[in-house]
Amino acid sequence: AAELLGSVGEVTAEMMADQPGVYRVGDRAGLSGLQARYDEELRGSPGMLVRAVDDAPGASGGERELVAMPATDGDDLVLSLDVDLQRTAEQLLAGVGPASALVAIDPRTGAVLAAANGPGTGGTNLATYGQAAPGSTFKTVSSLALLRAGLDPTSAVQCPPTTVVDGKTFGNYSDYPSGATGRITLRQAVASSCNTAFITSRGKIRGTGLYDAAASLGFGIDHDLGFPAYFGQVPQPETETEAAADLIGQGRVLASPMVMATVVASVQAGETVVPWLVKDYRDGPPEGAKPLTGGEASALRSMLRAVVTAGSGR
Repeated sequence: AAELLGSVGEVTAEMMADQPGVYRVGDRAGLSGLQARYDEELRGSPGMLVRAVDDAPGASGGERELVAMPATDGDDLVLSLDVDLQRTAEQLLAGVGPASALVAIDPRTGAVLAAANGPGTGGTNLATYGQAAPGSTFKTVSSLALLRAGLDPTSAVQCPPTTVVDGKTFGNYSDYPSGATGRITLRQAVASSCNTAFITSRGKIRGTGLYDAAASLGFGIDHDLGFPAYFGQVPQPETETEAAADLIGQGRVLASPMVMATVVASVQAGETVVPWLVKDYRDGPPEGAKPLTGGEASALRSMLRAVVTAGSGR
């Protein structure tokens, strides 16, 4: 987990200039990541021993101890990472060329068990702090917004091959199954990942409905958790085209791999999950976020399950 944990090395001139009296030439300290952020706690302090030596001519050469200060160890930083899972995640990404990341969260506790970055990231921590369009994974959030607008998994929605919003044509992915177009259920729309079904249903979601659904799933509201963590954004759309794009995880919607794992963990747990990595840095659900109901969680689980049993994730 080098991108997250960071590195340790000899202090630089800049570090000594920024914190005079703290570092000396030859000191080793955290240079990046959690090693740098928690350097004061981790590094401890060196010991010191001062003796007076009588080396005058004819003296016996005796010594007197003037000052003795034992070295002190630094404090451990306790993390939630599971070492075996972290290694497995990094091995899985080792052969992936493009930038990649993998995050695993325990939905029962919110513990981040793995936060791995592939070699294509160039040493950047995309796993917990990357910012990119979440694409169709965001349909989990859009589905909750539609459930709250009155739909259920069996509700009928329209999935045309294409739909036009303010002159912008939206379609489905290139090998979208032709048998899954037309009048289908919301469950089928989620399972097959029909872009146009969500876009044609956009009028059902009012006001801040999409933002509120995101917040209920742990998306879009920041927390200070003691490590670099990006929780995504769901800004209010400025145009009809943007509102349509937002529903399929485009537009100005942004997410990290960690927050999308948080969304799925919240669905699985049936409540808003707030992830944690550093012990003693935990936070509860954001104030004002509407709790998931049992019915909402059950409906979301059934629809997401359909993705891998009968849909695009088979």
